[in-house]
Amino acid sequence: MSEGYPKSYYVATARGLEEHPRLEGSVRADVCVIGAGFTGLSAAVNLAEQGMSVVVLEAERIGFGASGRCGGLVGSGQRKEVFEMEAQFGYTRSREFWDLAEVAKAEIRHRVATHAIDCDLQKGQLLGVHKKAYVGSSAELAQELAERYDYPHARALNREETRALVATDGFLEGFWDEEALTLHPLNFTLGLAAAARSLGVDIYENSRVLSYTHSDPATVQTGQGTVTASFIVLACNGYLGKLEPRTAGRIMPINNFMIATEPLGERRARELIDGRFGIHDTRFVVNYFRLSDDHRLLFGGGENYRPGFPADILNFVRPYMLRLFPQLADVRIDYAWGGTLAVTVNRLPHFGRLEPNLYFAQGYSGHGISTATLAGKLVAEAIAGTAKRFDVMASLPIHLFPGGTLLRYPGMVLGMLYYSLKDKL
Repeated sequence: MSEGYPKSYYVATARGLEEHPRLEGSVRADVCVIGAGFTGLSAAVNLAEQGMSVVVLEAERIGFGASGRCGGLVGSGQRKEVFEMEAQFGYTRSREFWDLAEVAKAEIRHRVATHAIDCDLQKGQLLGVHKKAYVGSSAELAQELAERYDYPHARALNREETRALVATDGFLEGFWDEEALTLHPLNFTLGLAAAARSLGVDIYENSRVLSYTHSDPATVQTGQGTVTASFIVLACNGYLGKLEPRTAGRIMPINNFMIATEPLGERRARELIDGRFGIHDTRFVVNYFRLSDDHRLLFGGGENYRPGFPADILNFVRPYMLRLFPQLADVRIDYAWGGTLAVTVNRLPHFGRLEPNLYFAQGYSGHGISTATLAGKLVAEAIAGTAKRFDVMASLPIHLFPGGTLLRYPGMVLGMLYYSLKDKL
């Protein structure tokens, strides 16, 4: 059942893996969703609940992309903190974007509870501050959220409090978010797929979309079949490739990498991290990590900005882990894998419609579990005729990468070298 997936910890602990047929022949549906990750499956579930017939086409396997490979951290708010959002858009719009991010977290909790998705959903997230210049920002942000965003669930931690939770000397203070979440991303994705199937959605794997018409109804072409649909939902994100040139230049695929240690045992695991919450830091190239339910450290660190992964992912990521946790030098690494996500120039998500019947969402920039799940819900609302919340997200200005798809990689490499140097300094 795991054929076609990477050899990751998530695949090794997947629940409900099953094969779905390849599309062969011609089918008709109200909506054709391209991509079986968070965005596409969330859209499919919400559309099916509204009584629409839905076909999902996946080029590989369900959750093959970032939806089945990511760190599993579900943060609050948008990818940018509220101070940046207010500076760019003003308080009223910033509050709209914050409230929609709260809708995203609620949607995840709702889906897990409603469909009994066994995805190890946990509460709590710690942001570790690594640079002296950022000290004090945690208290400022917690106060802002409590007083102006009606969010009393965050607080600042001093260095000693942070060190008591996470056994690293790399954090100078912490920002604790009680209502952020973590989950097993592949199992959440598989749970959404099972929910979609129970609602009558047809899912086809190994059915890469080659093209689609810009018509109403539209015809979606795969290697062995076609789907005729009144609407298309483009949910490819970092795996969009050349399928839709009109949106490709506003995102850039980048690769991120993870490792999973051997089981540490409950005592050693709790000495390392005192709880089942998620952790990430303030570096531009973020380290993110948490404990699994079998007491492993799941650790993400490092990126590259070209097609293809490092030949030795394990030894690419391990140094990032040891910089924070030198006490793990003796620990075996059991799994190492990579995945592809998509970022935008300003790290805000890109929602929109191209024809009246073609919707897309992409460019989640590392904030994908919540934003992509929300995207599917809002796309479904828009297709059903209530586009107000979708239009709020679609109003975010997303610029083309300088040089478009041709020069975005060299530009990104130069930019990341600059920010990596700032991290080290």
